Amino acid sequence: MWSIGPIGFAAPWLLLGLIALPILWLLLRAVPPAPIRRRFPGVALLLGLADDETQSDRTPWWLLLLRLLAVAAVIIGFAGPVLNPQAARDGDGDLVIVLDGTWAGAATWDAKMDQVSALLTEAAIADRRAAVVTLTDLPNEPLPFAAPTDWQNRLPNLTPRPWQPGDPAAYFSEQTGAFETYWVSDGLDFPGHAALLDVLEGFGTVTAFQSPRPTIGLRPARFENGEVIVSATRTPIGNPLETVINAIGLDPAGVERQLATVPLVFEAGEAVAENALILPPELRNRITRFEIAAARSAGAVSLTDDALRRREVAMIAGRDEREELELLSPLYYLREALEPTADIIDGALEDVLLANPDVIILADVAILTDIEAQAVEDWVENGGMLLRFAGPRLAASDLGRAQEDPLLPVRLRSGGRSVGGAMSWGEPKALAPFSETSPFFGLPVPDDVTVTSQVVAQPDPTLAARVIAQLADGTPLVTRKSLGEGQVVLVHVTANAEWSTLPLSGLFVQMLERLAVSTRPVTPDAAELEGTTWQPNRLLDAYGRLEDGSDRPGVDGALLAEAQGAPGPDLPPGLYAGEDRQLAINVIGKDTMLNVVEWPSRITIEGLAVLRETALKGWLLSAAILMMLIDVIASLAVGGRLRGPRADVAAALAIALLSFGQNAEAQALQGDDFALRATSEVVLGHILTGDAETDRVAAAGLTGISQTLFRRTSIEPATPMAVNLETDELAFFPFLYWPITADQQLPSREAYGKLNRYLRSGGMIMFDTRDADTARFGSGSPEGRMLQSIARSLDIPPLEPIPADHVLTRTFYLLQDFPGRYASRDVWVEASAPDAEQIEGMPFRNLNDGVTPVIIGGNDWARAWAVNDNGTRMFPVGRGTAGERQREFALRFGVNVIMHVLTGNYKSDQVHVPDLLDRLGQ
Repeated sequence: MWSIGPIGFAAPWLLLGLIALPILWLLLRAVPPAPIRRRFPGVALLLGLADDETQSDRTPWWLLLLRLLAVAAVIIGFAGPVLNPQAARDGDGDLVIVLDGTWAGAATWDAKMDQVSALLTEAAIADRRAAVVTLTDLPNEPLPFAAPTDWQNRLPNLTPRPWQPGDPAAYFSEQTGAFETYWVSDGLDFPGHAALLDVLEGFGTVTAFQSPRPTIGLRPARFENGEVIVSATRTPIGNPLETVINAIGLDPAGVERQLATVPLVFEAGEAVAENALILPPELRNRITRFEIAAARSAGAVSLTDDALRRREVAMIAGRDEREELELLSPLYYLREALEPTADIIDGALEDVLLANPDVIILADVAILTDIEAQAVEDWVENGGMLLRFAGPRLAASDLGRAQEDPLLPVRLRSGGRSVGGAMSWGEPKALAPFSETSPFFGLPVPDDVTVTSQVVAQPDPTLAARVIAQLADGTPLVTRKSLGEGQVVLVHVTANAEWSTLPLSGLFVQMLERLAVSTRPVTPDAAELEGTTWQPNRLLDAYGRLEDGSDRPGVDGALLAEAQGAPGPDLPPGLYAGEDRQLAINVIGKDTMLNVVEWPSRITIEGLAVLRETALKGWLLSAAILMMLIDVIASLAVGGRLRGPRADVAAALAIALLSFGQNAEAQALQGDDFALRATSEVVLGHILTGDAETDRVAAAGLTGISQTLFRRTSIEPATPMAVNLETDELAFFPFLYWPITADQQLPSREAYGKLNRYLRSGGMIMFDTRDADTARFGSGSPEGRMLQSIARSLDIPPLEPIPADHVLTRTFYLLQDFPGRYASRDVWVEASAPDAEQIEGMPFRNLNDGVTPVIIGGNDWARAWAVNDNGTRMFPVGRGTAGERQREFALRFGVNVIMHVLTGNYKSDQVHVPDLLDRLGQ
């Protein structure tokens, strides 16, 4: 094939005819010769007279040009022009198509599938076996070589994964034989990329396909100096780039919405961009995730966990801090411990209660007024946490002596216990290891943490259950009780270093974190994760969409520690809930840098753009015919003959030319042509809804089920046809598929008459509301309400869900489920006769003496059946192998329906019972 730019010619030698165009121009200009002009005096007598006919003495140049263009179009058309001719790839033998299949390729996944489809088409032409493998979801078997057409049908079930490949080189090292590799890359480098390339080159040549599209990854947000720092990284590094980050969260009504936005600017040559977002604590704590605007990948989403949600903590001391030295202040060590991870609220007790903090800390506060005590008690019962520290004031008071105070977890003894006191120790006491029931379990106890004084709990039957930390001699150190939805905690020592060295140690900060007084800003270490189980709450897919993970098994904390927060097949990105906190596993870490994959110079690299061949012959010949028709009208006009009846004919011809190509298919199918096409072969029809996309999917769905019937049965359907209820005859079609849309027009009275005649004469209509994923039969979905409106004027018999012994369950395949793209069991058919009874010894009743006139459901069968022009499935069904199985059952149901329409009730005859019993294993 000879090419000029993007256009190739199948028969380029015909283009030599273009050389004759200048000669043709000269001939048309010279023949016939122009008349000789002679001046005759008598012509003056004719001046003023009108001539009914005129004749040009020479053909106008524009008419000559039109004729030459028509001839040129014919010559070029017969030369076989093709737009974007595709040269056949060299190669033979087996072919392996490798896809990275990571989140980085999710945004261009459709383009990758188009490229893979084109490669498989070429492999089918070359009669090569093919295997398609995604590195993030490697098969558990050797390379699955199959016919390229088989892989075309499996492509819709291939999806990217929100993690990087593991060790694909090890998998391919175990393969045998020789094959050529087409590697469809996401453009990002990953550990093991070079090793995998070396292994693949050992089997044959490697060709890479990669898009130059930039990739942006959003790092986890962090809190610094009262600001939320949003950070992102990109590849490749180059020109300045500006994007927008959206903060998504729940509003006070619990509805997810965009709470804030922040621009992010990458400077020229910079790989990382940061910006600060200042939000009030109430709004900041509502944020559940950050995402890059208009992005479509898991790397563009950063989930937030407890590290960003800073608690509001109100602290009140029993004595004025201004009178104390800084290190002796009751709140000094608390402020040092909590300021990095919590928002501190100062003020009087009645003021902080109005702010509704998460935690109120009372440091050596003994006496509260009745109004204050009742207000605090109500606040705790509504979910607050009251954390109290002992001190000289509490020890000297009578609070909780005679009876348990609502705002104390235990009763207290009079006085206290101190070194050298009435209830003295010989020496300061150390802490005992924390029990398994304690929230502090697993925290190491430093040897230098000692207690010299404390308030002592009064023993009673409830004391043991309320102790969550104790001294080495068994004396309670921290006690806790529940009060309503909240809790009250008492630390039996002071919040400063006056009674113990606990506030001076790191254990003090860890205990506050375990009590959820503050948040933990870092991922738990291995020791803390050991022996814990984390339940997936929300999981991210490769496209950045959140899915419910509550039905997934729990994840061992050791896996979290081993993976160090990096997602994988066993640890997909998402939110994981532990006993006392949530942990976010994001695709992009806080220090992640994205690197472009560097291919060796020996590797051929191609883009992802797929240029489809388009034959131009028909267009050029049509243009030539159009120009010839214009030439006829123009010649009549130039010759002065475009008058009277000729003018009417020319006007009609001009109108036909102006409307040429519009509604060509509808015009061609009018009258006899429509009837011949609909009746010459078995043709399935779909009702036009007025929605172009719905009608396109319906046509593709009937094409898919027609192809399935052609391959599996003796039925050989022709191309499906669109049916207009108002203008087309319905009796030509044995089966009509009617997808219901919420805004389609109701049929006219004449259309209803045709529909009722069609239903009474043995035709079948499958009504598909396509809403089984969100609604059930008879629900108030917009499509369901529209179906009810349509059905009011239809002569539809009583309906029932398809019974287990209906003929549709055994027409061709034995079925009990009737899924489409969705798998709802709400599929309704004509109800069986009330007197239908099962004969003893027979598995079926004598049902459906005729064909059910309607099938009603919402499983979206067309999308499960639909194929494109290449025979590839257009829409995914389910996930993985389970999805393919569901699609197979959808196709089998479609086969049963059409067989039922065409064969009637022959499967109800008892003559088939022995064979059916044998198939059923009875």
